Amino acid sequence: MVYAPVFRRALCVAALLSLTASSALPAFAQGKGAPGSSSQQPTAEAVDLNMYATIREEGLQHSHVMEYMSGLSDGIGPRLTGSPNMKKANEWTRDRLTDAGLVNAHLEDWGEFGTGWSQVNSWARMVTPDTEPLWIQAAPWSPATKGPVAGEAVLVDLNTAADLDKYKGKLAGKIVLLGAPHPMVDITEPLFTRRTDAELPELDGPQERRAGGPGGPAAVSPAERARVAQLRAAALKLMTDEGVAAILSPSRDGAKGGGSGIIFDDNGADLARSAQKPENAVKVPNAVTTVEQYGRVYRLLRANVPVRLEVAIEVATTGDHEHGFNTVAEIAGTDPKLKSEVVMVGGHLDSWISGTGATDNGAGSVVAMEAMRILKAVGFKPKRTLRIALWSGEEEGLYGSLGYVKQHFGEFQQQPGESAAEYGHVPQGPLKTTKEWETLDAYYNLDNGAGRIRGIYAQEDYAAMPIFRQWIAPLKDLGVSAVTARNTGSTDHIAFDNVGLPGFEFLQDPLDYGTRTHHSNMDTVEHVHEDDLKQAAVVEAIFLYNTSEREAMIPRKPFPHPELYKGKDAPLRNLFPTGSPAPDAGKPNTQ
Repeated sequence: MVYAPVFRRALCVAALLSLTASSALPAFAQGKGAPGSSSQQPTAEAVDLNMYATIREEGLQHSHVMEYMSGLSDGIGPRLTGSPNMKKANEWTRDRLTDAGLVNAHLEDWGEFGTGWSQVNSWARMVTPDTEPLWIQAAPWSPATKGPVAGEAVLVDLNTAADLDKYKGKLAGKIVLLGAPHPMVDITEPLFTRRTDAELPELDGPQERRAGGPGGPAAVSPAERARVAQLRAAALKLMTDEGVAAILSPSRDGAKGGGSGIIFDDNGADLARSAQKPENAVKVPNAVTTVEQYGRVYRLLRANVPVRLEVAIEVATTGDHEHGFNTVAEIAGTDPKLKSEVVMVGGHLDSWISGTGATDNGAGSVVAMEAMRILKAVGFKPKRTLRIALWSGEEEGLYGSLGYVKQHFGEFQQQPGESAAEYGHVPQGPLKTTKEWETLDAYYNLDNGAGRIRGIYAQEDYAAMPIFRQWIAPLKDLGVSAVTARNTGSTDHIAFDNVGLPGFEFLQDPLDYGTRTHHSNMDTVEHVHEDDLKQAAVVEAIFLYNTSEREAMIPRKPFPHPELYKGKDAPLRNLFPTGSPAPDAGKPNTQ
């Protein structure tokens, strides 16, 4: 799951409808009715309990989900978009889906991403006043050091631009510690949790408000965000010009104190916005280390004790203009009237680098693969076409799913003078859709860690909620009982939801996703539970089966009201939802 509180570039391309150019609007926005929104929705769903039992038997007794998980996370490892491992993962998943009997398995190019980069080896140690190995991970897209480099450690702690002056002429050849570590938080609550049955009905209550949303506490202002970004850019330029040997940063905190001994290494560790793009490349080798080890060196420097460090960062690059790809495959529909309609499922295949991407989001990817394998293995011949898409570029801004939606379903037309790259700015153009937009029935996503499914977020699609409740009624013994109208954001279903398509995210047990594994070096297969993945795959397969077999498409929400989206300061609908269910340790705040 993406977590980028500042670097939200391409994600702003959605969620607005202009009143102008109505000829470019979809038919139902012109009062002609939307696919799935007719009055022909049945009052009762045709739930086939025999098929439920068949899916359960295959998914729970003959599962391949851990084979997929180990092959992806152990065999391939971390999968940064644009890297050789990402290419391996795209090709490996394509081939495994073909092995499972799916058709039209292929890779789809969504466009240029930037520098192809991977970490080869990183290490550091304190040489004086004591010897100690330091545990580091290269920040994504860091350049390499020229072999091991040794130098005096210098603390660079900045609050204002005036603070830069005291470092001028003093940084050449130094190893910089950039800023103070966050205060440690005592661990007073479990780092691993499951939702209780009693908690699930609470999700039907009012939407919780996040920082910056209506009714929530104040968020960091855009002006303060801009000030901090400018200060960091000025500091980086100074350190580059001065010839700093390397930069070390402290790992950010995890929820509930889970940052202890963990390295969180994601886009929050980058020293420049969109660091994968050649024009934003950081020229100084830089890495992240644990708060505790960073803290020791930090305190010594604050006490004026000379510290000497040695750092080695080895990386490999494959070019500055690598493209991103999604893996796509299908089970072809068989009904003459409905086979042109498509039901989709997916998760994001890319990950960060310090772990092996098992919970974020190897879990969602292999569950989707297993759900499709189950349906193929039981001989199911769907009325509608079933399609799996495994996305790349999610972690840097939903690039893969946004690119896919733009290519297949439509996009908001950017007006002259607009810049979609401006943080918080929404393009003010009409939505131009394709023919495929009319045939997409629903998209289902899993990206809240490796916990079992407990229900589904309906994303305010109130007409779909009674349908989902009937589907999950026979699944209560598997722990599935919640259908909540609430929005949840920060992952690939949003690309669909923002252009008026039914896009849904499953509600999961949090486990230790938000406290330990999310974007950290602990994101490994050890934090995956086989029974949870089996259950999730069975539930996904049942949702795909039911969606495929309905005579009517899943009902769509009313089109976003244009009056809510006038002007450049209009809210970002759904992309940054103003609320998220609590407790939800698996969904970091993205505002």
